Amino acid sequence: MKFSLLRVTGISAFMLLFLFAFSACKDSSKKNEQHPEAEAVASSKEPFFKISLAEWSLHEPIMEGSMDAVDFAEKANELGFEGIEYVSQLYTDKYQNADDPEAAFNALIDTLKQKSEEYHVRNVLIMVDNEGDLASPDEEARKQAVENHKKWVDAAQKLGCHSIRVNLFGSEDRDVWKKSSVAGLQDISKYAADKNINVLVENHGYLSSDAKLLVEVMEEVNMENCGTLPDFGNFCLRREGGELWDAPCVKEYPKYEGVEEMMPYARAVSAKTFAFNDEGEETTIDYGRMLEIVKEAGYNSYIGIEYEGTGLPPEEGILATKQLLIDKGTNLN
Repeated sequence: MKFSLLRVTGISAFMLLFLFAFSACKDSSKKNEQHPEAEAVASSKEPFFKISLAEWSLHEPIMEGSMDAVDFAEKANELGFEGIEYVSQLYTDKYQNADDPEAAFNALIDTLKQKSEEYHVRNVLIMVDNEGDLASPDEEARKQAVENHKKWVDAAQKLGCHSIRVNLFGSEDRDVWKKSSVAGLQDISKYAADKNINVLVENHGYLSSDAKLLVEVMEEVNMENCGTLPDFGNFCLRREGGELWDAPCVKEYPKYEGVEEMMPYARAVSAKTFAFNDEGEETTIDYGRMLEIVKEAGYNSYIGIEYEGTGLPPEEGILATKQLLIDKGTNLN
């Protein structure tokens, strides 16, 4: 009898230990069911979008000669980026004055493609500048601008980009500008459609920064491959002395309203930064608010970093912007 009692006692102890462990697991499971959001936040370590680097962030070293524009992919890889956005004007000297500009241009694009493959970065888009005014009221000038942009559409296709970014400069008259913009965009977008390339308009000053008016242009163009590239910081409608660049802004479109209006047509987004405080916040733009607008629109593709400040060297400014995007974007997950 004594042996039997010990045996029963041992089995009972085992059963009690099993029931306790089962109960603890069950309670833990209940806690997770009650607070699923806590588990989701704990496992979320990335923002809701991808991050690319706009080449304009490095325009100073490139223009000063301390960096070669063809090494952009290498530098982006070094800084930890998975996507890059080219700026056409930073390559003009590579082909424009060559004996055979067309051959030099094609060789340049081949080099950029080879570099992007070597350094494992995705070619996202090309920002096209100084190729004529697509919103010119002069039909001949506008059509020439369209022709000038075509080589960049071809380059984008060859590089594997999804878009080119264009400017809409032209008349200062709203009605004339709108009509000319629609005509220019339809022409270049028809050409780009055959290449499977999007044509995106950035708010880049003057009437192109009037988001409501730009949306009217998008609606009238009414083409699947024609859209917008909202820039968080380019909403100046008029500068002092009528200057296009490098003068104080005297009239600005409401930036948050502007981004929200442009987002339904957005195929890319530009994260402009100018200055940071000690906490790493951008001092002129509420990034939490901006990214919330972007997320509410259902956008989850590339956001390109475009640092234009002077308080930090370019690479430091780029990395500060990247960290800001990661922090704010992760918080919204």
